[in-house]
Amino acid sequence: MSYIQNLKNKYPWFKYIGNRYVLVFIFFMVWMLFLDNYSYLEHRVLNKELDELETNKEYYQDEIKKDCLDIKRLNNPDQIEKYAREKYYMKRDSEDIYIIEFEEEMLLEEEENHKSL
Repeated sequence: MSYIQNLKNKYPWFKYIGNRYVLVFIFFMVWMLFLDNYSYLEHRVLNKELDELETNKEYYQDEIKKDCLDIKRLNNPDQIEKYAREKYYMKRDSEDIYIIEFEEEMLLEEEENHKSL
């Protein structure tokens, strides 16, 4: 008992930390911040996932808008032909198609392919 009294006299803040209400409060805070299922750390992880999902949602909504515009344009037969020529390199029987690729673009594509693997 005298050892505890010596600590309280030597360190005045020790008497506040030794109070049982303060100890219960500290235990509660540690529990809520780190150990509970709804802890602060878990909320941070969930918030990061939520931000990522919202970013993906925006991206896919933009892609849907682009696809809707493409569908509207493809109602015209001339646009269908143009789309087939550009995307699938289709040609008429009397035509020849030459695909020109620049070296810089090829290097960028190779780097992207290596990153995705």
